[in-house]
Amino acid sequence: MPERNLVQAINHALAHEMERDERVVVLGEDVGFNGGVFRVTEGLQARFGRDRVVDTPLAESGIMGTAIGLAMADMRPVPEIQFEGFLGPAYDQLVNHAARYRTRTRSAITIPLTVRVPVGGGIHAPELHSDSPEAIYAHTPGLKVVMPSTPYDAKGLLLAAIRDPDPVLYFEPKRVYRSFKEEVPDEDYTIPIGQAKVVSEGTDITVITWGAPVFQCLAAMDALPEDVSMELIDLRTIYPIDMDTVIESVRKTGRAVVVHEAPKTCGMGAEISSIIQEHCFLHLEAPVQRVAGFDTVMPYYKLELEYLPEAPRIEKGIMECLAY
Repeated sequence: MPERNLVQAINHALAHEMERDERVVVLGEDVGFNGGVFRVTEGLQARFGRDRVVDTPLAESGIMGTAIGLAMADMRPVPEIQFEGFLGPAYDQLVNHAARYRTRTRSAITIPLTVRVPVGGGIHAPELHSDSPEAIYAHTPGLKVVMPSTPYDAKGLLLAAIRDPDPVLYFEPKRVYRSFKEEVPDEDYTIPIGQAKVVSEGTDITVITWGAPVFQCLAAMDALPEDVSMELIDLRTIYPIDMDTVIESVRKTGRAVVVHEAPKTCGMGAEISSIIQEHCFLHLEAPVQRVAGFDTVMPYYKLELEYLPEAPRIEKGIMECLAY
């Protein structure tokens, strides 16, 4: 079975689905001739032609509006927004139109749209290139939001997203784009949207995260005392949240820590903490801890790792929760 990194797995998934379904088209800034800013779409235009891999102007609102029109016409567009900070100009089209068409038309029109967006810090990028805005879009009815952390999950989630009848934001944690490889089969498979993964089973404490912080949580787990048994959950889908997996785990362990790169206030950690409180209150042995980015703009690269929830800060949060 071939081994692929995250970039290669996404590229492979796009090619796989374009080969399988001629309605799938890729569009965005530099996605064709240059293969994208991170080379995720490299080689696709040469293989499928300019009509299906389209280099667009630098106009995110136009990219999103065009993709919505294609989706309404029974195509399966996969627009790329180069960096998460550039979603702002596309916000109106995405939130006020794509997310609402099913309701607006009483399901007469759906928008099978998959928006690919690199997200997160850790690569020493400038301003507007390192944010984690998933909570904004998880708060929008009509949108689904996913974020794989591994190449295997990346392919399965992308195929599921493209085949979904509704708009899906497919966030790609750029910090782990090329950090490791794993086996990714050539065969067709999907990972259901809304299904979390238990990365490591444990009995003493539950840690919930998604995207690149999965690996910082694994590093923190390795630094814990040997007698601490930690369960690690990778949500994979940020909305709709797999509440059942989270609730089952926290009822078993009695303690929970939520880790994410986004600012702490109103981040997804707050929502997950509320879900745990509502469903696991009588099982909790300690307040839910949140280890997150700080309530400020992501700093430039010299302070970037101070902002991100790195393994030492996660380990500290876990130990504080255990000591309560």
